[in-house]
Amino acid sequence: MGDNMRVKVIDESHEKDLEYSINEFLSSSSAKVIDIKFNVAISTCGEEQIYCFSAMILYESSE
Repeated sequence: MGDNMRVKVIDESHEKDLEYSINEFLSSSSAKVIDIKFNVAISTCGEEQIYCFSAMILYESSE
């Protein structure tokens, strides 16, 4: 790990959207994934619950 270390943050309101976005990033990139961190945040607005699903992908870029 060195100068080629990169971070990609993806944020979605539905877990399936996050899954899709992560898979899209991984399939369109030749990056070597080091780690993926996952997080869920929940908030309320009146009677409505709001979810935020996010992932931080640590990877090495070949560029």
